[in-house]
Amino acid sequence: MVKVNNAVGVKVLVHWANLAPDEATWEDWGYIKGQFLEEKLDAFLLHSMENDLISDGVVAQDITQASSCWHIREGMPEALMKAGGVYKYDLSIPVEKMYDLVEEMGVRLGASAKVVAYGHLGDGNLHLNISTPQYDDKILSQIEPFVYEWTSKHKGSISAEHGLGLMKANKIHYTKSPETVQLMANIKKLLDPNGILNPYKVLPPSLFTKN
Repeated sequence: MVKVNNAVGVKVLVHWANLAPDEATWEDWGYIKGQFLEEKLDAFLLHSMENDLISDGVVAQDITQASSCWHIREGMPEALMKAGGVYKYDLSIPVEKMYDLVEEMGVRLGASAKVVAYGHLGDGNLHLNISTPQYDDKILSQIEPFVYEWTSKHKGSISAEHGLGLMKANKIHYTKSPETVQLMANIKKLLDPNGILNPYKVLPPSLFTKN
């Protein structure tokens, strides 16, 4: 598993979650966890540094050091909430395009918001967080539907590990074709004719409206 974060998020942590000040100088960083052979991990880090993919690397030698790495990742959502309003998106994007959305959103929003992202390089899961002093409909209109259109254009998914739920049920068309969505609805009607299993979630409620 690989986690990626960006420097903007680290700075938020310094201010709101008491991260050590010297760590504020870190650039975008990643955390790798898994059953790697030590020599393979060393070779990976060396190759990445030689090809300017990363600037530095550290291998945790014990659980304390590993916990310190995880503190940065796990403290970020809480720190962002303390900073003000947060618009959160759980997206799946081709790995080579993951950070493009972060950069484009940063340009699009300018000084009106901080764009913070972290996620999983292994499966292209991007957690996009847009932090603002307070919730603002004007900022939201700059984010949506752009974030969904961008993800669809680059053959990603608007929902990765957290599912569609209630909020994204009517946005499934950004990821699935009308034919696919209708087929999903037909299958659900066969298995759940009364609509009592997990109602109003995943699929648009309009597909189940009785005439």
